[in-house]
Amino acid sequence: MQKVRIDELDRRMSPASRRIPVAKALETEGLALNYFELAPGESFAFGYHCHHDQEEVFYVQEGTATFDTEDGEIVVEEGEAIRFAPGDHQQGFNYTDDRVVALAIGSPKESNEIDLYGDCESCDGRTPQKIEMVESRDALVTVCQECGDQTGRYT
Repeated sequence: MQKVRIDELDRRMSPASRRIPVAKALETEGLALNYFELAPGESFAFGYHCHHDQEEVFYVQEGTATFDTEDGEIVVEEGEAIRFAPGDHQQGFNYTDDRVVALAIGSPKESNEIDLYGDCESCDGRTPQKIEMVESRDALVTVCQECGDQTGRYT
């Protein structure tokens, strides 16, 4: 058995104000669990993406999250949950003026096949992206795989 206090765990570099890998602290074997706090305008993910081999469930504890999906925008309010099957493309945002607090649960724990897309100004559209650590190791960046431009920076 493992027990942790989320406010005592270290955050990870992310597009969210706080992304805390709870599963790591709990030493889960087959389940990913992340705690998120999103300020207005922030996102859960580095871009529009899908996991080929993992389903994800987001439970919104506080606020309202909006998910960009293949079926359009889906609003998930406090006390609601949304599930994405393997292969479902999505990216969740906080488009409100209030904070969003949510848990993201994934199974299996590790997702090895991810398609990631982001907006690239140089390419004038949504393009395949990759995530890289900067040399100073104090930030992650997203990079367009078509032109090589940096499209985002996250600390």
